[in-house]
Amino acid sequence: MNTPMSPEAELRLASARLQTRRHFLANCSVGLGAIGAGLLNASPGTVSASETGHLGNYAKPAKNVIYLHMAGSPPQHELFDYKPELKKHHLEPCPDELLEGKVFAFIKGKPKLLGPVYPFKQYGESGMMLGEQIPHIGKHADDLCLIRSMHTTQFNHAPAQLLLHTGSAQFGGSSFGSWATYGLGSESSNLPGFMVMVSGGTMPSGGKSLWGNGVLPSVHQGVQCRSEGDPILYVSNPDGMSSDIRRASLDALNELNRQEHQIFHDPETLTRIEQYELAFRMQTAVPEVMDISREPAHILESYGAEPGKASLANNCLLARRLVEQGVRFVQLFDWGWDIHGTAKYDDMETQFPKKCLEADKPIGALLTDLKQRGLLDETLVIFGGEFGRTPMVEARNGTMKFLGRDHHPDCFSVWVAGGGFRPGLQYGTTDEFGFKVAENPVDVKDFQATVLHAMGLDPFNLSFLSQGLNQRLIGPSNEARIIHDLLI
Repeated sequence: MNTPMSPEAELRLASARLQTRRHFLANCSVGLGAIGAGLLNASPGTVSASETGHLGNYAKPAKNVIYLHMAGSPPQHELFDYKPELKKHHLEPCPDELLEGKVFAFIKGKPKLLGPVYPFKQYGESGMMLGEQIPHIGKHADDLCLIRSMHTTQFNHAPAQLLLHTGSAQFGGSSFGSWATYGLGSESSNLPGFMVMVSGGTMPSGGKSLWGNGVLPSVHQGVQCRSEGDPILYVSNPDGMSSDIRRASLDALNELNRQEHQIFHDPETLTRIEQYELAFRMQTAVPEVMDISREPAHILESYGAEPGKASLANNCLLARRLVEQGVRFVQLFDWGWDIHGTAKYDDMETQFPKKCLEADKPIGALLTDLKQRGLLDETLVIFGGEFGRTPMVEARNGTMKFLGRDHHPDCFSVWVAGGGFRPGLQYGTTDEFGFKVAENPVDVKDFQATVLHAMGLDPFNLSFLSQGLNQRLIGPSNEARIIHDLLI
């Protein structure tokens, strides 16, 4: 006959039964659970380099990142990669050697070449050739590190965005900003280390997974905020609840969570406590930092920002305010750059100039603002899409009533400013039609590794054990390269 167990013994037995091998390894005193708890409770700079993959000896690491993702992917042939030979052969049949073995998202049959629809000009002392549709960005040509030889493996929006921002074309990866905050922490005690804003009226195709924490502790996921209405949903107290009542209820909830952690030792319980506390602090900090009406009139005018309006202009100004407050990674997604040419809403004549007008002025103002405030050297600003566009006209359904370009993964352009990247540099080239990379190719993994390195992180050692693998942004292989030629 079995002797009845005490309640305490039954609880210990239940806890042991819930412990898988991964739970045990994660929660032991020298495991990743302890490291994660230390990250949550430590002040910036207190976590050792060996725990986070921090290089520690990089000469000019960037402290912050503002990533400007133009969702849908702008056409590089009108903005960054001038091809006079393509202009010369405008609307001629595409050479057979370019089409052999190629599959496109929408192009069928034998397409015609499409020359640059808008003119280019030289900007700055570097003589950088940029489209005339972006004059405000062009004024900063000598601050830009322009990479014309990016390439990817994906030609559909969601997989390409996921690969670029999480290192995997499938859902579930940890995002760029999550890795940055995991490796470096946050300099702000009252704001999340990773914040996200969306403009253009539509979410990016990859959805919220583009700023998800994936395998990392959930405290590292991006927090989406808005420039219209409540900055962050559900962060305000419900009607009838005062700050004192909220504080008392939070203290009671935290105590219950601490008791749960003592029993089950789940590091996510510590994350939950920290998130509740951060949300409480954010109730004061967020409305203040998100109120752009506090900015001088000349600053609002330079961005084209309008308080209370949802726009890329407002988000660019907010990005500057957030990095000033110590937010580590600010991600801006702007939808509307998918220039296929099927109608006025996605063509070269109407939609493309509209998007350039919406983006050029605020992005130029952001670069000017950061530079004048002495922030550009330590803030890495990235601009680009998820892939490129074809040098051929798409002509979907056999009509050329509207001009546009199809998806193209083989080459695209990205620029980076500040944060230790070499200013005024034009890196990599494409062939005479801008169809494929000709010199100095930069894979998505190379770009990720180089950005992490520029932040003072070791992309090869920055990892998190999950499902039996040391998960990394750059993936399981060591094929990624740090492109040192891009850096000062």
